[in-house]
Amino acid sequence: MKVFTKFVLIMTLIIWLPAGAYCQEALWKELNTKSSAFYKQGQYSEAAKAGEEALKVAEATFGSNHLNVAQSLNHLAAIYQAQAKYARAEPLYNRALAIWEKALGKDHPQVATALNNVAVLYQSQGKYFEAEPLYNRALAIWEKALGKEHPQVATALNNLAVLYQVQGKYSEAEPLYNRALAIWEKALGRDHPQVATVLNNLADLYYLQAKYSEAEDLYERVLELWEKLFGPDHPYLAQSLNNLAEIYRIQGKVSSAESLYNRALAIWEKKLGPDHPQVATTLHNLALTYQFQARYAEAESLYERSMAIWEKVLGPDHPNVAQCLNNLGDLYRTQGRYAEAEPLYNRALSILEKALGPDHPYMAIIYENLAKCYKELDKEEEAGLFEQRAKKIRLERAQKTPPEK
Repeated sequence: MKVFTKFVLIMTLIIWLPAGAYCQEALWKELNTKSSAFYKQGQYSEAAKAGEEALKVAEATFGSNHLNVAQSLNHLAAIYQAQAKYARAEPLYNRALAIWEKALGKDHPQVATALNNVAVLYQSQGKYFEAEPLYNRALAIWEKALGKEHPQVATALNNLAVLYQVQGKYSEAEPLYNRALAIWEKALGRDHPQVATVLNNLADLYYLQAKYSEAEDLYERVLELWEKLFGPDHPYLAQSLNNLAEIYRIQGKVSSAESLYNRALAIWEKKLGPDHPQVATTLHNLALTYQFQARYAEAESLYERSMAIWEKVLGPDHPNVAQCLNNLGDLYRTQGRYAEAEPLYNRALSILEKALGPDHPYMAIIYENLAKCYKELDKEEEAGLFEQRAKKIRLERAQKTPPEK
């Protein structure tokens, strides 16, 4: 799933500066252009170097509270976020937000941009409850200031839909995706990167609802778009390769899936380094493929590597870590290693109850897995308890899902 972090170009009044300051302003613009170009190419290390230099020049030339400094702060924070350097990104986003609120007022579109970006950062770290009010505030500002059909409004709709999707609110997510798609196709054209992004996210939603045919069609369209727009080695392309591989894996096309996973993995390791969360995602998915093929030793190694990356970069209580714990528990249970599986399931349960709440659809999977494990350990009382919890979630979910026409 893709959420948008926006770079902002701010129109400012012409200020008469000494000749030396003009030279510095030209340098700042040149560094910004260079950094943006590297970012668009997926060359994040080079983008960060140019962005860091641009921020230094901006602070020295314009002063620490100037709007141009806010632009550099926002830009550099987005690069750090792409590198999963979340602790470095957050103070930069918050500083940009403070500058924009003071200079432009709390209801200015640039303030909405900053709110959106902080929300994206929180969501990346699994801080879903902190992200939602920021998305809603950004959406309200953009709708009021720019109108309900503006592309920036589509950005807020897409990002809020991603959040609802992660929280299991699928019926709330889909209309937001469709509204964002309609706005972007009308304003930007059918082949624009933002159109590809929302199509990818809509495909993710279909995948989660087991609508695999619809998801596959969209993933293939997105893959074709990314390759056309950015070439064969861009991180966006790797995301589409990973997603299409997931569809193939679910459908039992394991050979095709493995090939796409390995191609995605090669791109991400080259562009982002071996310890990036996206690398962990593909390692995790490749482990699932090996597990399906009964290649248990290979699967276990990849689960452990992906979990180590996520724990290091995202923290030990991130939902991704819980997902990996659950799947590693499944691997152990498949091999009859029930005593080793039980603590993994329970740790996953603890993380997800805190992050998503006890009634999230994914909780039913954890409950069912724990019940199966407890049955094998002759703990019938515990097994029955978790079976009932899973049934309750499944029943409530079924009642909320409208019948297909």
